[in-house]
Order: sequence, then C-alpha cells, then structure tokens
Amino acid sequence: MGRIFCIIGKSSSGKDTIYRKLLKNPTLGLKKIVPYTPRPIRKGERDGKEYHFSTIEELERLRKEDKIIECRSYDTVCGVWHYFMVKDNRINLEKENYVIIGTLQSYQMTRDYFGADKVVPIYIELEDGERLSRALRREKRQKCPGYEEMCRRFLADCRDFSTENLQKAGIEKIFYNHNLQKCIDEIIAYIL
Repeated sequence: MGRIFCIIGKSSSGKDTIYRKLLKNPTLGLKKIVPYTPRPIRKGERDGKEYHFSTIEELERLRKEDKIIECRSYDTVCGVWHYFMVKDNRINLEKENYVIIGTLQSYQMTRDYFGADKVVPIYIELEDGERLSRALRREKRQKCPGYEEMCRRFLADCRDFSTENLQKAGIEKIFYNHNLQKCIDEIIAYIL
C-alpha cells in the first residue's frame, strides 16, 4: 500500500528544499503530486513542475464535476489565491509512494479524502527569526517583491500552525530544521 507524505510547515521553514532532496533520494522512490493554482507564476517556476497553473474557470469547472480533492483559498494583498489537488488519475496508491508540500489545512483535507493510514504528515519547524530572514531574501529576488504579502503569510502562519491547531490535526512528530542535512536524515529514517 502506498502513502502520501505531506510536508507541512510555516513559510520559509525549508519545505521546498527538503521536498526536492526527498524526491532525489533513490532509496525512497517517491513520486511528486503537482497541485493546481490560478495564482500568478513566480520567477523560476514552470507550469507542471511546481504547480499546474490554471484559471478560476477551470477550478469552478472541476468543482462542478466533483474532481477536487482539497482546495484552499487565501485572501492575499494581490487578491484571492487558490491552491488545489485534483482527481486526475495521477495518484496510484496501489503502486507508488508520493510526497507533496502543503499546509496544515491541505494535509487534513488530503488525509480525510485518502484516509489517515495513507497520508503521513511531516511537520517542519524553524525558528521564526530565521524564517523571516529567509522569506525576505527570497522576496528580494523577485522581479516585483511582494513584501506586504510576505508579512501577511508570516503572521497567518503563526495562527495557522498554533500548538492548538497542530494538536487538533494530530501532528505529534516535529522535524526541526536547524541543520538541514540532519533534518533530512531524520525524515528519511522516518519514511523508511
């Protein structure tokens, strides 16, 4: 039986880097699930790699066809941004293990859809000051930096990933990303 390993954590906690390292590890043999979003593409992103970039109309059509597994919407400074997973026959838990990056909310919806025995949370934690420094460095590299949105996400994460919310979601295991390689090694051991 395959599983979906859902990497979750606050913004700039190292989720993307850890995700890429896990995908490259041949021992794990993890496949990626590429979510959908109609939000604007960022510098360095490619359609079909980080996300399937879609439209609001496509999201609404898929909703009407009952093909949405999970969907999250965020009221950002740039408007409402949606992120969603689709029943698109790309996930075969009979044969494969998968890894995806998400939020606490997306983890819960994915777990509720596939079952708690098939969806495993990997919660990444990093000290808030380091997260904020990383977020600022990343935003400075953008063609049009969105500092206001960066701050909104930082503050929203503090609420979304509160101790109470983590407990409600059943998150018990925490991987501390103070040392990237040590964190990755602990996650690999956990998956195996």
